[in-house]
This record gives sequence, C-alpha cells and structure tokens, in this order.
Amino acid sequence: MDTQGGITVQRALELPGLRGGLPEVVAGADRLNRTVRWVHAGEVPNIASLLKGGELLLTTGLGLGTRPAEQRAFVRRLADRKIAALVVELGPRFSRLPSTIVDTARAAGLPLVQLHREVAFVSVTEEIHTEIVNGHYTLLRRAEEVHLRCTQALLGGGGIPQVLGILADFTANPVFLETADGQLLYAAAPEAGEACADPLQVWEGLRGQREAREEGPPANGVLVDVPGGGHGAGAVRARIALLAVSAPLLPVHRIAAERAAGILAVVLMQARQEEELAARGRGDFLTDLAQGRITADDAPAQARVLGFKPGDGPLLPVVMRMAAELSPTGNWAVLARAVLEELSAVGVPVLLGVRPVEGRVPLLLGLRTESERTAVADRVAAALRAGVERAGLGRAGGIPPVVVVGVAGNWTAASAGLRHAAETATAAEGLPERPWYDARRLDIDLLLWRLREHPDLAAFVDRAIGPLRDHDRTARPPLLPTLQTFLAHAGRKAETARELHLNRQTLYNRLARISELLGTDLDDPQTVLALSLALRARRHTA
Repeated sequence: MDTQGGITVQRALELPGLRGGLPEVVAGADRLNRTVRWVHAGEVPNIASLLKGGELLLTTGLGLGTRPAEQRAFVRRLADRKIAALVVELGPRFSRLPSTIVDTARAAGLPLVQLHREVAFVSVTEEIHTEIVNGHYTLLRRAEEVHLRCTQALLGGGGIPQVLGILADFTANPVFLETADGQLLYAAAPEAGEACADPLQVWEGLRGQREAREEGPPANGVLVDVPGGGHGAGAVRARIALLAVSAPLLPVHRIAAERAAGILAVVLMQARQEEELAARGRGDFLTDLAQGRITADDAPAQARVLGFKPGDGPLLPVVMRMAAELSPTGNWAVLARAVLEELSAVGVPVLLGVRPVEGRVPLLLGLRTESERTAVADRVAAALRAGVERAGLGRAGGIPPVVVVGVAGNWTAASAGLRHAAETATAAEGLPERPWYDARRLDIDLLLWRLREHPDLAAFVDRAIGPLRDHDRTARPPLLPTLQTFLAHAGRKAETARELHLNRQTLYNRLARISELLGTDLDDPQTVLALSLALRARRHTA
C-alpha cells in the first residue's frame, strides 16, 4: 500500500488482474514506485488530453499510430501529462512493442509495461480502484487516530505544545505554529530523529527562504490555516507549518494537520494563548540549552529567532521557582506578561520563558560586564517578585517564589549555569527568605537535595539530631530553632540570644540541654559541621 493513499505501479503489477497478463517492464523499471492515482483504459490517439496525471493507462495499442513519429508523439504526450505508467496488451496490434515506443518511454522516464496475455481491463480497473479507495480510507483512519490522540491530550490537561508534539511525531518532522503574519509562536520536534533536534535552526532557514520568495508556503513543506482571527469566515488566527526535514511529507500529514488546526482554533480562542505559547517556546529553548540538547555554537542563532540579542558581554542565568501553591493554573501568560513588563525597566536584554510542568520561570540576561552581576540580580529579583504580585498570585500560605542567580559567562557557561540554577532553586525551597540566592553559595544544599532519597542521609539526620526532634515533639520550649540560630551565627552566643530575644543565662541553659540530649560538645568543630549538615538535610528527608 502506498502511504499517499494510492498504490504504486509495482503494487498494481502484483495484483492478480495484471499479474495474470504476465507483465514485462520494458522501460522505467527504476520508477515503479510512482503512485497510481486512478486507472483509465482507452484506444484513441488523443487519450493524453483526457488524463489529469497519476493514471495508469491500459491499452491494446490501437491509438498509438503506425508511424514512428506518431508513436513518439503519443508517448511524449503521456509523459508530459505525468501519468503513472503505460500498460500495453500485446495481441492483434503488437506482438512486441516497437523499439521506437520503448526508446521514447525510456528517454521520457515513463514506466512502460507489455502484457503477454490478454486480461479483462474492467476487472483490472475494478481491482486497482478498490485498492486505491481502501488506501484513502486507511489514510483517513490514520489521520483520525492522530486527531483522537490530540483530543485526548487536551482532555488530559495538555495544551497546544502537546498537540504539536503529537503532530511532529506523526510526520517525523518539525512542526511550527506561527501567527497570521509569520511570527513564530511555538516549535515542536519529534522525539526521535537527529535531523530535527534543533527546530529553531530549521525555522531560521524557513524564514530566510520566505524572505527570498516573499510569500507563500515553504518549498519543502505546507501551511495549514488555523481559523478564528478577526472577523469574517476566512479569517486566519495562526498557521501550522510542516517542513520536510528528515522525512517526506505525505498527503496524510496534511490531513492530520488540518484536523489538528480545528482543535487549535478552539484552544486559541482562550485569552492570551499566543502569549503563553511564545513564553513556553522560550522556556523550552532555555531548558534544552540547560540540558545540553542545544550546543553553544547553535544557541546564539536560535536565541535571535526568539528575539534575544545580548551583545558581546557575559550572559547571566536566572531561575525563579514557584511554590506548588503559587504555580498558576492556566495563568502563565498573565505571569509572563507581568514579569516582562517589570523587567523592561531593568535595562538589559532579557530572554524569559515559562516551564509550567516544573513551575519554573527561566531567564537569560545580557550583561555589559561581569561587575554588573549583583546590581542586575537585585533589579531582576525585584522585577520577578513584582510580576508575581501583578499577576495576582501573591504569596499562597506566605510562601514566596525562590529566585536563584547563576554564574555569568559565555554560551557554554550559560548552559551549565541554567541547569545549576534550576536544580538549586528546587533545593533552596524552605531556606530563610532572601530577595535572591547565589547558586554558588548553595552547593551544599544542592548536594543534600540530590541525596534526599538515599537511606543513609535520613539515617545520618536521625543520628545527628534525632534526640532533639523527639524532644521537640513533646516538650517546650523547642530546642531545634535554638540550635539552628546558634549555628547560623557561627556559635556567637550574644548574637544568638539577641535574635531569639533571650537573656544569656536562658540561652546557656538551652545550649547545655542540647549538648546533654545529643551527647556532644557544641564547641567541637566536627560536631558543629555535622549538626549544620543535618539541619540542612532535614528539609529534604522529612
């Protein structure tokens, strides 16, 4: 079965009807993979004018003419019509096809077949047509299966990225959603296939191709309109662009894209969906950069596609992680817009994305010099928190978002910096609140977070501070806060007493009780180190 909904010439010759005629391919044997769109039988000299292309023509040769010039012209007209193949039944007209016909077909690249036995043309036509109709039905069924998967993805809580991802997997090629005026909203690549690993690079090439051609669909792809923008029946809100990068595009892919366009039209009717898609697309790029799926050499060009032009200075990675209670449900577009508006006053190039699944907002900023890092981090952290407030998220249960600033550097460093900042933002949840955390100062917390599921870590916490936890469950005052404050002030008792609002003697009594319960000396450096680690690890093993 041909994947375009017809059958190939080769398949037609293998069916019982033509196989019974003992077919012999005398020209175009290398082109038997051509698609047969329909079958026609005829004996008139002007048969080519009745054809549209893609037909398999059955004839006994009566219309081919008797003179070589007539025969050459007959074959050339069929080749110009781009028919799939010419099948001639040998008999009263020809006992064997003349070399004139064979040579002309070979030169024109037209598959030419002679049948050594008589066949019923009506039976051959019926047989091939049935096969073609079944093929079209199979295509429609495959497209309907894709449509069903897209619908199920939406009903299961997915969104437009999931729909485009399903379409990309089905076509084995990158799929893009663009605005009506050609601006990229979202790029999806198939999960498998190295040729589609960097869809933004593909999009950059597509944009250059369009600029050269001024308008119209890409030369190696198709565009499918997503209706719903503006007024009128023909209004277009967006377009799905399919590109043949690693595999050819087939009619079934267009059918599937047209079905998907209907789904996307409904989803895009919701407010600010395009904004959220663009923010998710930038978030996907930053995540791919962090995970090493985009190289430092390819990243600048792809970032330019997304509107980020940082200049020659260092890049500063930043990640804001929303607490589970703060993560917006279907409101990421509002958050992204609010944060971007706040960041506009920072005065440096910014690439901001959202990652709803992880509850993260990754950013990349372009600095002029490394010395700007702290000042820019202060402004960015303030803008991020102000954006959260403007989006109406506030502080659920008093839990603020966590902002982590990574190490500034080139594109290679930005990749590692984004990954480090994202992990550190997760590990920093539950730490004392700060405007922003320096990723370099939280490596111990990150290490403990990575070990959170290791049974030895929980055992270590139990050995180190277990007696204090047991005490605090039943007795007052609790002693763990006292120990934590004492260690935070590096054992300076005056500062500890001041922060806890205790007189010195009360603090001394509590410290003595802590030493008694733990059987340790709080002046011993090794003991202090172990207790500090245990208190940090406690957040991840509770």
